[in-house]
Amino acid sequence: MASGDSVVEIDGSALEGGATVGSTEIEFRPGPVRGGDYLADTHTAGSICLLMQAAMPCFLMGNSPGTMALRGGTDADMAPPLDHTLMIGRRGYYPKGGGEVFVKVYPVKQVSSVVMMDPGNITRVYGRAFVAGVLPVRICHEMVENCERAIRQDFCDVPVKIEVVKEKNAIGNACGMIVCAETDTGCTFGSSILGKKGKPAHAVGKEAGEGLLNQLCHGGCVDDFVQDQIIIYMALAKGKSCVRCGPLTLHTETAIHIATQLTEAKFTVHKISASQTVIECEGIGLQNPNL
Repeated sequence: MASGDSVVEIDGSALEGGATVGSTEIEFRPGPVRGGDYLADTHTAGSICLLMQAAMPCFLMGNSPGTMALRGGTDADMAPPLDHTLMIGRRGYYPKGGGEVFVKVYPVKQVSSVVMMDPGNITRVYGRAFVAGVLPVRICHEMVENCERAIRQDFCDVPVKIEVVKEKNAIGNACGMIVCAETDTGCTFGSSILGKKGKPAHAVGKEAGEGLLNQLCHGGCVDDFVQDQIIIYMALAKGKSCVRCGPLTLHTETAIHIATQLTEAKFTVHKISASQTVIECEGIGLQNPNL
């Protein structure tokens, strides 16, 4: 909240401070993190996954398990899809959103450091192609065919299984794909894409497959989309974390800068080659005072 003594009404909520256009300072005084049931609703197709990303580190330092009911967009441009979240109540797409996801988080005493340096060998590729609303399921089959064709260019012997799904409990019309690859060292890489008006299904499938290949070619242990998401946990963890990845993304550079400012964790980035880096972090070993 900006400094000052006035009260500002934003969406019916009273916030202390003088938050106005042109404010240059924000003062935030967080209180204790408490478990329980929480609801957050974007009222649009704004990404549910980004809500979850912001809340997860806080819930880990809570005094008891917390449950989040998050509403908005389950699959959105420029944001991760939610296919790795177990409790999806309903999917929601642009422009209305309306998706609903339930996430339960259990607090921990301390976050452990991680070492991920060996990407291993690809053991399988899996995913889902979906349509929702009035779109016909034949679009899925066309996406899958072209996605598999792209993947087979580099991985002709790896098992590929992509599920075809006609979403029944969803709001809005949409189509898209998410495709993932697993390795024998436990690494997972992903690529996702949403269809757009005027973009043929075969192009969507090809782009999804080629996107996965792009994530695999740099020889890292995480894809470009997970790269920035792990930074906050590396900063909070006890001990030294090391993660091999592709070239540093702008999102990761920003995450490292912010995490360093907030926690004073020590990050070091080693450029191994033009296509590969190693991120090291000496975490602060934050302990949960509530446990």
